[in-house]
Amino acid sequence: MQITEESFAVIIGETKGVVLSAVKKYLYAPYAHALDDVVQETYFRAYNSLVKGKFKEEAKLSTWLYVIAKNEALRWNEKIKREEQKMDLFGVFFLGKEKENAESLKADGLENAVEKVKLLPPKYRSILLLYSEGLSEKEIAEKLLLPAGTVKSRIYRGRKMMFRIFNKGGAASW
Repeated sequence: MQITEESFAVIIGETKGVVLSAVKKYLYAPYAHALDDVVQETYFRAYNSLVKGKFKEEAKLSTWLYVIAKNEALRWNEKIKREEQKMDLFGVFFLGKEKENAESLKADGLENAVEKVKLLPPKYRSILLLYSEGLSEKEIAEKLLLPAGTVKSRIYRGRKMMFRIFNKGGAASW
């Protein structure tokens, strides 16, 4: 199948209902803000596949695009979920001062922030990571075979350490 920009524009016009239907069905409701991005990525992937000759015309073009849109929506669900978990993780470290530190985190970049988390001693880092995943102090204590009081104090101390790291540009001196 020879594909040009004009012919692809016609394909988009004929299939946008099918693609939107798939994305709306499979993209989680809280992530509806990403609908346009998912649709755009769906058509981007479809265009690249058509140019490379990957569409074998064994199914209708609309069916093929529906599957691409479905898979793309599912991929975006996971992508957004991972990003939210990363942001939740950093919220744990700020001792309730997320708003004060949100701008510095954005300026710092998430990758740099992950490097800063690695500066924590392992005994604090592991507990904070579990805590950021939503485990209770009791569940963490059971999982790591530690007394509940130890878990509670390490959460407190680890959060304070993270707060210092983020406010002092990454200097870790313990």
